[in-house]
Amino acid sequence: MDRDELMVFAGSGSRRLSARIAEYLETPVRKSQTLKFSDGNTFVRVLENVRGRDVFVVQSVVHKTNDYFMELLFWTDAFKRASASSVTALIPYFGYGKGDKKDEPRVSIRARVCADALESAGVDRVVTMDLHAPQIQGFFRVPVDNLYGHPTLCERLKDLAHGDAVVVAPDTGFADEARLYADYLGCPVAIGDKQRTRHDIGDVKGKTAIVVDDFVVSGGTLVETAKRLSEKGAKRILAAVTHAVLSPGSVERVEQSPLERLIVTDTVENEELAHSDRIEVITASKCFGEAIRRIHLKESISEMFP
Repeated sequence: MDRDELMVFAGSGSRRLSARIAEYLETPVRKSQTLKFSDGNTFVRVLENVRGRDVFVVQSVVHKTNDYFMELLFWTDAFKRASASSVTALIPYFGYGKGDKKDEPRVSIRARVCADALESAGVDRVVTMDLHAPQIQGFFRVPVDNLYGHPTLCERLKDLAHGDAVVVAPDTGFADEARLYADYLGCPVAIGDKQRTRHDIGDVKGKTAIVVDDFVVSGGTLVETAKRLSEKGAKRILAAVTHAVLSPGSVERVEQSPLERLIVTDTVENEELAHSDRIEVITASKCFGEAIRRIHLKESISEMFP
């Protein structure tokens, strides 16, 4: 691979992950500058020649959601105006992915607005991980690669989940993804149905229950599921979640729950995680780095997930 033709830039929301991705690719994070003026304006500057290069800019859209999204638009525009051959937006966590439908009157379909804005700025491709609603890929007219987080998480779960394990989806909405975890780990699936008054969740007595989900914000659903599993006799309770958004108070909620361990990826850079011994962060840099390599060399992304 000609690494001189591939350039990785870090947005303000994903500096650590960008460095790990660049390390996997054996290429440096390229020089850039982001300034925030006193009136709230964001200013970006590319400090290297990108003419004719494949540019990959890494920026999760979370916590400072609006600021980071606007910054991503400005980066895309700056690279295009500097004559980059292509601009790929690597959005490890797409915070506006929850706004995927008009589920009440007079509301915006926010994910669609974001897709239109990115295309208008000139993005050529989007790479993300575990979109909350996979159909968001259809909001874009440019290619979207929605990578899977479960292979990264399952490598660690294999070390932790000894014996008789069962994968648990907190609700029916994550059932299909839970089956991917179960197939990878070679164990059965139990589906929770929090809409029912009985709170059915399947047979977990005496087993190691592994709760899986795409993201955790308040931790409420995760903790309630763990409590129900404990009441139903689960021997151990683990959890694996791709995106650790974790709003204030959620880390304490996890620590006071029956959860033995919560495994997350580094798609979200959250300082709260450093203060918990019960939450373990696994890097997704290999997955993103390999996707970048394959895009640059025009190889298949789907072959990453047999």
